[in-house]
Parts: sequence; C-alpha cells; structure tokens
Amino acid sequence: MFIDSHCHINFPELAANVPEIFARMDANGVTQALCVSVNLSDWPDLIALVDAHERLWASVGVHPDYEDTPEPGVEQLVALSAHPKVVAIGETGLDYFRLTEAPEWQRQRFRTHIRAARQAGLPLIVHTRAAAQDTLRILQEEQAGQAGGVMHCFTESWEVAQAAMELGFYISLSGIVTFKNAVQLHEVAARMPLERLLIETDSPYLAPVPFRGKLNDPSKVVHVAEKIAALKGLPVSTVAQATTDNFFNLFNKIKKKVEV
Repeated sequence: MFIDSHCHINFPELAANVPEIFARMDANGVTQALCVSVNLSDWPDLIALVDAHERLWASVGVHPDYEDTPEPGVEQLVALSAHPKVVAIGETGLDYFRLTEAPEWQRQRFRTHIRAARQAGLPLIVHTRAAAQDTLRILQEEQAGQAGGVMHCFTESWEVAQAAMELGFYISLSGIVTFKNAVQLHEVAARMPLERLLIETDSPYLAPVPFRGKLNDPSKVVHVAEKIAALKGLPVSTVAQATTDNFFNLFNKIKKKVEV
C-alpha cells in the first residue's frame, strides 16, 4: 500500500480526469492522497473535491511563490483548518530561486503559517528552494517543532535533512529522486532513516522515471518508492509500509477521524 503525501489533484491538468486517476491509483496500490493548498482563492474548489472522495485529504495555506494573492492570517488559517478533512497547514516556506533578494513578505507569511499550525495543533508542509538556512532559522525561531511537519519535495543536502529531522520534521522525496543527475538526493535517500521518510508526487509536476517530462499523478508515487528501495537495498514493500505508517503518524487527524 502506498500513499501520495503531496499532490495537486485539484489543478486543471488533473481535476478533469479524477476517475481515471483513481483507477490508476488502484492498479498501483495507491490508496490515499493529500491534496495540498497553494492559495486561498482556489481553496473552496480544493476542499469540495476532497469532500467528494473518501481517499483524499487536504491542507490549507499559501505557497511562497504566490505574491499577488490574498494574504492569510493566523485566525483565518486556524478556522479553515477545523474542517474535518484538513490535516495540515501549508504548503508554506521560502523560495528564493528566481529572486535577486530574499523578500520579507515571504518570511512573514512563513511565520504566520507556523503560528497557525502551532495554534491548530496540525503539522506543517514546508516548501524550501534556494533558502535552506533561512527556512531552518525561522522554523527554530518560531518553535515549529511544537507542530512538526514535513520538508516536502526535498532536494537539499544530508546536513539540511539532519537539521530538519532534529526539529522533528519528516523528509518527503518526490520523483526527482529517480533522476540520474540527482546524485546528492540519492545520498540523502540512502541515508534517511525509514521512520522519518515520506513519498510524494507533487503532481502534476515532476513525473518520475520512466515518465519524466510527462503529466504526473498520484498513481506514479510507486516509482518513487521503488527508487528509494533500490538505493537502500530494501524490498519495496518495506518502504511502502514505513512511509504509510509515517503518513498516519504525522497527519494523525486522519486516524482520529477514522477512529470516530
């Protein structure tokens, strides 16, 4: 059994083909998926999609790449997170990749999400690109370890992974780990303790080999698990079980809802 811990199935490229995606998920043993919010304008459509399907879950938050969008507040995020199918805050974080200077508005938005996660008692989904040290610093300053969370689509060094895990965070690997040139990430995957590892697609982007360059969807998360298993010298079933257990340990609102 596999779970896609981070996808955007509500994006137009995928939303029109949900039944076909579910069929492919079933064929590959992918039982559930977490649909991650990137802005508040599209969140009503996201939550409507998730509400309609038992196997889907949601987060609420605003991605750091979205500058011209309604800015979230702590109270608003906490209120929206009370929805029974919202299991995390985010995705949030810092992305300096295309910027010449680090914008203060990104850092403030990140702090807002961390404070909301602590208040709501939900984990954070953290995006970081070309901003690892600032990301770690703000997580520490805002005591994000009290909420916990995951460094999604991880592409940083082993040292950054260690620092994040010391704060109580999980590390999630995407289809990038299947790319031949992702040598640093191969090392991270090989060294990662299974109990801190998650798998994701970040679909519709970053399709894994052998689908690189094509449209991605949650059914393809199995290829991420297969590559990790090969790098660690483990059966795929071991990676599948560990990452599934980790998903429910981190996003434990799901278990609480199921138990009720």
